[in-house]
Amino acid sequence: MLIQSKYQTQLGTCYHSKIEDFLNSEIAFDLKGKVNLIITSPPFPLNRKKKYGNLNGQEYLDWLSGLAVKLNELLSDDGSLVIEIGNSWEPNVPVMSTLPLKALLGFLEEGKYHLCQQFIWYNTAKLPSPVQWVNIDRVRVKDSFTNIWWMSKSTSPKANNKNILEEYSESMKRLLKTKKYNSGARPSEHNIGEESFLTDNAGAIPGSVLVGANTQSNSNYQSYCKENNLEPHPARMPYFIPDFFIKFLTDVDDLVLDPFGGSNTTGEAAEKLGRKWVSIEANEDYIEASKGRFETITQPVQ
Repeated sequence: MLIQSKYQTQLGTCYHSKIEDFLNSEIAFDLKGKVNLIITSPPFPLNRKKKYGNLNGQEYLDWLSGLAVKLNELLSDDGSLVIEIGNSWEPNVPVMSTLPLKALLGFLEEGKYHLCQQFIWYNTAKLPSPVQWVNIDRVRVKDSFTNIWWMSKSTSPKANNKNILEEYSESMKRLLKTKKYNSGARPSEHNIGEESFLTDNAGAIPGSVLVGANTQSNSNYQSYCKENNLEPHPARMPYFIPDFFIKFLTDVDDLVLDPFGGSNTTGEAAEKLGRKWVSIEANEDYIEASKGRFETITQPVQ
């Protein structure tokens, strides 16, 4: 496939290309060692074909692990790779597949990555699935989360959780105001001093479970698709996910790359946070629709 720059913004470029072709291109060669964060949600290993493409079984394992080394080469020494891998079920039986776990292990081993931390995206609006086992036979509960794996090139990648602090709870606000805390020994044998909880750190450290839905219907992206008679991407990454990891793992002016750009949520988040970005997407229709995420774009001369 010919690699084309389909549009540019002040900070980023969206390329029309299969990721395999892009990784073997001169563009990728020039990016080696310069990418601070790769964040993506590749097609999941599902048991039926989706419009956005997906593989199955050993074919999927070989394909995903085959990308690991070349993606690693793009990362800076302190760079990170964040990848969402959804759950999968065996065909015709109410049994989960181990394929996503095998895909993760194969990717880690082939690319020689370090696994920094596991995150969960709990989708509060996830529809019941698998339908046969949840809605009809009623022998399973709905599959409402996906795994997000943070891995890195080194054991000490760039990261700062001060950039993603959450607002204190009302009880914590009262505690900071009254300065009264029941310190001392706990049944766990931890001895907690007052200073541990009475220091105002401007917010609470978030946990590794990201909670949110993907049901926004009045975004600029949705409006652009409707106005231009374009079909929205069927599996869009919610904005809060790239927003969280870009803040956590990069600084302003760093470079963020999404190998499976889809509707280019990653590019939008990077742009708003002052990071440079590169998005690669094989489906030209999805690229056209993703233009709706940006106020100002330029069309490259072909």
